[in-house]
Amino acid sequence: MSRGKSGRAQAAPGGGAGADRSGDSYLPEHGNGGYRVTHYDLELTYRPNTGRLSGRARISAVAEPGAAGEPLSGFSLDLGAFRVDGVLVDGARAARYTHRADKLRIRPARPLPAGAPFTVEVRYVGVPRPVKTRHWGDLGWEQLEDGALVAGQPIGAPSWFPCNDHPADKASYRIAVTAPSPYTVVAAGTLDSSTVNASTTTWVYEHPAPMSSYLATVQIGLYDLVELTDAAVSPVPQRAAVPPRLRDRFDHDFARQPRMMAAFEDLFGPYPFDEYAVVVTDDELEVPVEAQTLAIFGANHVDGHRGCERLVAHELAHQWFGNSLSVADWGHIWLNEGFAKYAEWLWSEASGSVPAAVIAARTRARLADQPQDLLVADPGMPRMFDDRVYQRGALTLHALRTVLGDDTFFAVLREWTATYRHATVTTEEFTALARRRAAEPLDALFTAWLHTPRLPELPGPR
Repeated sequence: MSRGKSGRAQAAPGGGAGADRSGDSYLPEHGNGGYRVTHYDLELTYRPNTGRLSGRARISAVAEPGAAGEPLSGFSLDLGAFRVDGVLVDGARAARYTHRADKLRIRPARPLPAGAPFTVEVRYVGVPRPVKTRHWGDLGWEQLEDGALVAGQPIGAPSWFPCNDHPADKASYRIAVTAPSPYTVVAAGTLDSSTVNASTTTWVYEHPAPMSSYLATVQIGLYDLVELTDAAVSPVPQRAAVPPRLRDRFDHDFARQPRMMAAFEDLFGPYPFDEYAVVVTDDELEVPVEAQTLAIFGANHVDGHRGCERLVAHELAHQWFGNSLSVADWGHIWLNEGFAKYAEWLWSEASGSVPAAVIAARTRARLADQPQDLLVADPGMPRMFDDRVYQRGALTLHALRTVLGDDTFFAVLREWTATYRHATVTTEEFTALARRRAAEPLDALFTAWLHTPRLPELPGPR
């Protein structure tokens, strides 16, 4: 399990116990060591009138050896303020556990041999509470006026299921949600079935591709289901869940999404998942949020004039940059946000609007009047989502494009997405790939744009 800058999660001392810290350079208290997850199977029942969530999580994992190769005698999961009703390891073995401070610490009846697969089943119930953060507000499960949404980036996943909450521990998922029948449930993955019971419907979504825990999501609301697929433009299945009152505005604002998908496949390589979905909530959201195979927008992002189309491009681009290619450590966040921001500029160019070079020049001029105290490749945890990480990250890519030329630059992007498809990535891996493709040294460019606070000048056209 890759841990980026810190290598691997450090094993806790004493008897092969897994660490309850990930070793991440920014958020070490989120995520855990001693094992890697291969699959999550989630069975959830939600009551919108009370907000109560009942869950059974069955997690398949593989034990990792301790420092001396000893078996795993204990491990932990991240889980918010639920009542835990029971924990089983490998089906029949009741396990001892404690649950406090958002850590579920488990000690199986017998130590787990290094390299051995095992399962842990957790039953839990309660009213989900968002994860409160100092810098980013409340994250994770959020009760809406009529339904619920999950916006998990970066540490909101434990608000609704037990997990190893670090982006580098990617796993496949099955998510089954039972809710009252008037409600539509959309989750990460592909809808496998929807079964109507007496007064409820159970929706089952399967997602075989590896997914980071913060990218798993469930959206529940009174939605119309809309088909967006245009096979003549792009074969990727595309769908949406939209409040009925917003249908007309949505149909106009998202009409060009199939063209956007085709343009991005040309620029970035094949779409990395089986389908793509959009959910528009009936509530307003400060910003849209990406999840794997879908994106969530607020009612305020649908105005009937395509006023937020750049955000549609941004969230779609995250399916390549952030979701298929996930950061090995949160310190590499520009690989998500800088690339998605640059995709906004590329769509502007591809759709016949303002060229990326013009947007880059305007952006640099604005940034020149702002504090120049941020390293794109290491902004620090409080500034992970500082707008300058997005803007300067995009400028870094435009500078690289200018130096390499379009043919080489887009060949680099396609090789990047193909080489690390469904894997984890670091800044060093991206710069090494670009250097291999370049006809001239890139050290000065990367030092100036990624590792120096002062804003460089954009290189002139070649």
